[in-house]
Formats: sequence, structure tokens, C-alpha cells
Amino acid sequence: MEFIDLTLPSPEENLALDEALLNGCDQETPKEILRFWQPEQYFVVLGYGCHHTADVILDACAQDRISILRRMSGGGTVLQGPGCLNFSLITALSTGPDSRNITQTNHWIMQQHQAVFRSLLSQEVTVEGITDLAINHLKFSGNAQRRGRYAALFHGSFLINFDIAKISKYLQNPKRQPEYRHQRSHQDFLTNVSLNVQAIKNALQLNWGAYAPLSKIPLKEVERLVREKYSNHGWNLRI
Repeated sequence: MEFIDLTLPSPEENLALDEALLNGCDQETPKEILRFWQPEQYFVVLGYGCHHTADVILDACAQDRISILRRMSGGGTVLQGPGCLNFSLITALSTGPDSRNITQTNHWIMQQHQAVFRSLLSQEVTVEGITDLAINHLKFSGNAQRRGRYAALFHGSFLINFDIAKISKYLQNPKRQPEYRHQRSHQDFLTNVSLNVQAIKNALQLNWGAYAPLSKIPLKEVERLVREKYSNHGWNLRI
């Protein structure tokens, strides 16, 4: 598996790079990649099928110039920003057990990450909802998946030192919630994990065997996707 630790300058570029990496790997003999990135500014990211008018506090975002973008994967709407470690894992659909099944792919990867964080934290970590990681029913990681023909992108975030209070300023409480949330507010539902960022990166690299440097960064494809998609209200605010 190849590896890259790269945060591009803008939110649009960072979302576009995930899509560009998947596009480049989605071939009969797909490469596998692990990427890390850490945003330096706050921005909202809608899941593929999320409604911006239902999920986002639009006036607050406009007042504070918080960008509202849409990713290519499913899952809920999130606030990204400093203190959040993001990973992007691209795997061949032939790699994991029952990998042709989206549910089994979720289960396989979440089991791996559950074990990694149990070891790092020396305490119980549970998989909750569909693809959440939690400690004592407090969520610290959310994830989503996008599947191609030969490869899948599984990406997500870990809350390390995130200002959780900001989430309620920019996001509504979601109408669709996992059962374990019990209608809790963002601040009562989420938690940070007290871990060194580099220790998390090292543990995930070891788990996935991701040590070969990424052979090529698809920057031209990133530019195209930003221009045609991620900077376009027709995509970001389409629903």
C-alpha cells in the first residue's frame, strides 16, 4: 500500500484529491493508498445525499464565511477544521473479506480501526451506528465510503483537539440519527481523544502496511475537479 501525508491549501482541493486518488486507482489492478490530511480552516462538508437547508445553519455560515462543500461519499454533514485528523483509505475490492458487499467492507475496516484505537488508548472502543468509533458512547470518529468498480474509498475523521462547541453554531442537529445518539446535542454526543497525532498516523500505517511513498500526486485531476465540481454551487448546494 502506498502512503501520502498531504494537506492541500484549500478545502476544495482536499476533497478533490480524495476523488482523484480513487479515480486513479479504480482499474483492474488497483493501487491501494493511505492518505492523511489536517485542515487549517473551518468548513462544512455535506454527505452526498444531504440537504444543505436541513443540515446547515446558513446564516451563521454566511456571517463567518464558512464554506459549504459536498463530498462524493455518503454519510452525514460534518464540520471540518483544526484539531481534526482526516484519513483516506483506498482499497482494492478484492482485498477484504466479502469486499463486494458495502456492509462487509465497512465492518472489515471498522474492526481494524477499533483494534488500533483500543491499543492506543488502552481502553474499550466500540463501533457504533454504521461507521462510528466511540468511547463510553461518545463519538470521536465518523466515516463514509464511496465505491468504484475495482476499488473503494473509505475515509473519515478523528477528533483530536477539535473545538466541538463550534459545531452547534454551524450545523443543525441531524434529523436522522444513530440509535445510540439518543437525540443528544453535538456537544453532548462528541468527544476528542487525547492522543498524539503522529502516534495515530504511525499506528494506522503499521496496521495497513502503508509505507511506499505515493508514486504520483494527481494534481491536474485535482485542479479539474475543483474547477468543474468542488467550487461549483451546482454540485455543493444541489440539494
